Amino acid sequence: MELQLALDLVDIPQAKQLVKEVESYIDIVEIGTPVVINEGLRAVKEIKEAFPNLKVLADLKIMDAAGYEVMKASEAGADIVTVLGVSEDMTIKGAVEEARKQGKQILVDMISVKNLEKRAQEIDALGVDYICVHTGYDLQAVGKNSFDDLLTIKRVVKQAKTAIAGGIKLSSLPEVIKANPDLVIVGGGITGQENKQAAAAEMQKLIKQGA
Repeated sequence: MELQLALDLVDIPQAKQLVKEVESYIDIVEIGTPVVINEGLRAVKEIKEAFPNLKVLADLKIMDAAGYEVMKASEAGADIVTVLGVSEDMTIKGAVEEARKQGKQILVDMISVKNLEKRAQEIDALGVDYICVHTGYDLQAVGKNSFDDLLTIKRVVKQAKTAIAGGIKLSSLPEVIKANPDLVIVGGGITGQENKQAAAAEMQKLIKQGA
């Protein structure tokens, strides 16, 4: 079980400072969609150069022209690139093909997928590396979480690794660990804490115990 730090509301210098604080406790740094919108793929490049030992995920949420976008993210140094589960199969296939060429990985984000079980099976058959259940900010605001969704995909996904994102905090982490995803994605549960290092260290400890 790995821990991914999601960075969303920071610029590049702030991102570097944050990662520096917690790098010993995380496996993957996510350059979130807002950061990519504000800073471009330069954010991916600079974080990868500054922290070569960590994997970097570019949260592009690709919906079309996947081959080209995966290629660009790979050139910038991304190890993992995200594609939306609601996109066309051809888009996901294109992402997987390009990722294989580049020696990179694809994470499919299931945000807004209606029939989770059916779509997870279909996507699993396309050869992606991770399938991620994700409660977005807008649904977190009304108290939704992804735990049940994780159990749903765990039942049907045979090849891909499973991941969970959306509002995970130290208090809810034990419940997440019980469902045994391969990847736990945490944003504000670390970045919003006064002592980010302590929060990340505690999360890593719980994950290692549960793994």
